Amino acid sequence: MGRERELSRLRTLLRSSRLLTLTGPGGVGKTRLALELAGSVRGARAGRAQWVALDSLREGELLPQALAAALGVRERGGRAGVEALVHALGTRTMLVVLDNCEHLADACAQLAATLLARCPRLRILATSRETLRVPGEVVFRVAELSLTPTGEDHDLAGLLRSEAVRLFLERARTSDATFELGRGEARTVAEICRRLDGLPLAIELAAGRAGSLSLTGILHGLDDQLSLLTDGSRTGPGRHRELGAAIDWSHRLLDPLERVVFRRLSVLGGGFHAEGAAAVCADGEGDGDGDGDGAGAGAGDRVPHEIVGPHDIVPRTDGIGHPDAHHLVRPEQVLRVICALEAKSLIVRVRGDEPRGAARFRQLSAIRAYGMDRLAEAGELHDTWSRALDWLAGQAAGAAASGAFPDTAEGPLIEEQENLAAAVAYAASRADGRHVPLAFALARLQYRQEQLTAARALLSGVLERVQDCEDRGAALALAARSACLQDDHAAALDLAREAVAVERAGRHPARLANTLDALAAARLCRGEFADAVAVFAECLAVVRTLGRPLDVALCRHHLAWALLQTGRTEEAERLMEECLPELEAGAPANQLTAALHTAGAIRLAQGDLATAERRFAEVLLKTPAGESFHALYPLEGLAMVAAERGELQRSLRLYAAAAAIRRRIDTEPEAHWWGQVESVVARVKERVHPSGVSAAMAAGRRLRGARLLAYALRGTQVRSVVHGSDHDEIRGRAATIGRPPLTGRESAVAELVAEGMTNQQIASHLGLSKSTVAAHLDRVRDKLGVRSRTQIAVRVAGRPGDPEPGN
Repeated sequence: MGRERELSRLRTLLRSSRLLTLTGPGGVGKTRLALELAGSVRGARAGRAQWVALDSLREGELLPQALAAALGVRERGGRAGVEALVHALGTRTMLVVLDNCEHLADACAQLAATLLARCPRLRILATSRETLRVPGEVVFRVAELSLTPTGEDHDLAGLLRSEAVRLFLERARTSDATFELGRGEARTVAEICRRLDGLPLAIELAAGRAGSLSLTGILHGLDDQLSLLTDGSRTGPGRHRELGAAIDWSHRLLDPLERVVFRRLSVLGGGFHAEGAAAVCADGEGDGDGDGDGAGAGAGDRVPHEIVGPHDIVPRTDGIGHPDAHHLVRPEQVLRVICALEAKSLIVRVRGDEPRGAARFRQLSAIRAYGMDRLAEAGELHDTWSRALDWLAGQAAGAAASGAFPDTAEGPLIEEQENLAAAVAYAASRADGRHVPLAFALARLQYRQEQLTAARALLSGVLERVQDCEDRGAALALAARSACLQDDHAAALDLAREAVAVERAGRHPARLANTLDALAAARLCRGEFADAVAVFAECLAVVRTLGRPLDVALCRHHLAWALLQTGRTEEAERLMEECLPELEAGAPANQLTAALHTAGAIRLAQGDLATAERRFAEVLLKTPAGESFHALYPLEGLAMVAAERGELQRSLRLYAAAAAIRRRIDTEPEAHWWGQVESVVARVKERVHPSGVSAAMAAGRRLRGARLLAYALRGTQVRSVVHGSDHDEIRGRAATIGRPPLTGRESAVAELVAEGMTNQQIASHLGLSKSTVAAHLDRVRDKLGVRSRTQIAVRVAGRPGDPEPGN
């Protein structure tokens, strides 16, 4: 709302400075302004913008790992922490937004100084209540929203010149669709905004009451609260006092049930959906005795529990310095309370972060800090954390029990990673027995994200605690896999051998299979392919006794890949024929695409170029949109197929395109595979004139997004690889004739959608308004007969006929 002049000035500053820090008090709108600024500069000199939220991070030494995780930087080749970040960012043009730096100011300053010194095309936009004091830092102090002059009467037009008033009116209408400004109420709105010093967060909280209170009632309630909090004194820091007053006043107006849920939600700093909120906020049997963590009354002074139903009317207490009576919360009540808290601006919906179709919410940092204080004051801190630990441990146990190979299985905890990290820290601080399974679950997430230093550090702590525990073998196996990816081959083999020894002494074949798989992987990393085949064969024999067809199929695939490295392609092909139907029916996407790649590599080794090409094309069709390492192996496979067919220019283009993506996302291939690719490309370069090599490589490096996909699939007869239920989703990508009847502008918008841009980013890139982009997208959907952005990207990728790069 407003901020046009600030945004214009900030765009200018961002073009001329590499570290720009937005400072100001809590609630002034630093985060929202940074978000708008970052969304408006995509495609400009600042490059791609990456958002890194730091409010839930508590330890400065973990900042490099947190930044690496947010940027998708993977630890490979012995690089970790700052070195991994420097290597990944390199000379890439990028804008990194560090949001909420104040509690990690020293760590943020040190990291920013290092990255800016070593990454010449990096820019950093930071938000903080204090400056970072780094050489070259440009500080922009974010002011409160503009107010109407005091002592004047204003008509509506004059009133709307105030940004603070416009924000209040918009949020009031959001709270109550029937809200209208009555005669003589303009001055009241202006006075409310003045009393709140134009702080956006405070104004939103006050406006959220427009559905239940008159404007006069809002003003009187706020005035009373300010007087109560400050005892009539105006000598305190004004903006902080006003924000605290607004939050506290909003809290006082909650009914007792809402207050209990509100304060308990504060332990979920990483956000929550209704299921998780109910698990953490609802009382279980025996809850409510308190633990005395806070400043509230002792157990003997507690008010008896009272059930509060959805429509019960309960007298309100002032909530200042006196904990509410502890009302029992039932799980079925929590969703209704969440909706009420969102309507009152005490929680916000997380946009675009709904991977399972369930709405997700969070508390803003200032509000969450207030809620945590109220939780401690009520003496509920430990009980609430205990329920959070139980719920997260249950989620982790469910993921771990999904099969014989839990380290590589996708699980539901990825969206709870911040909450899981906080739970691990809390459990460790209290020597809680749930620390081990929670730390193990977090280490698995970090392993899948290739945050390997952090994963191994957690696992070291786990191994110290589980000398005789059933989890020791699994922890050793995961540590071995992490060491493999860090090229620490000696440690990987030692850890894997110990893991197998631990599980051989037990009586749990699934756990033994998991450790055998880790040992075989360690052998593969060392190039000991014959030994890897022997271990994978033993693993398969063990898994067959479990009666789990999917695990058997996964193990057959692993054995087939090892056999391929030894040249035993016929045995490998038989195993893939046995396992592919099961994997296609039930394996996660990443495991299926890996198996399809193996099948293509086997056919390539056998000289069956047509089948190899179809397999690689199928993998490419099934990979997620955007640049990812999943697309690299099939691109390199198609490059080798083209080379064997004598399509030398095409081979070089595909190779160069894949190599460019590997550099951009900082991922390294499996050594044996990469050796094969490099050998084939070296032979191609010997057959092409150096100028032709340079031209083809340059053209390949320019291939990205939908154009790269269309070029890679052109002429591959990909229709034959489309199966059953996949056909509707990917038939547009597989099409080899015809072009959708899009205008030039519609085609440009559709292609930017395929590259993963949002409407705001497309608008900035093309110089259009956001509403114009939305209108173009509506026409694109109508013409292509699709509904989602993913389907648009799929159709764009399938359009043939673009001229080959360099031709």
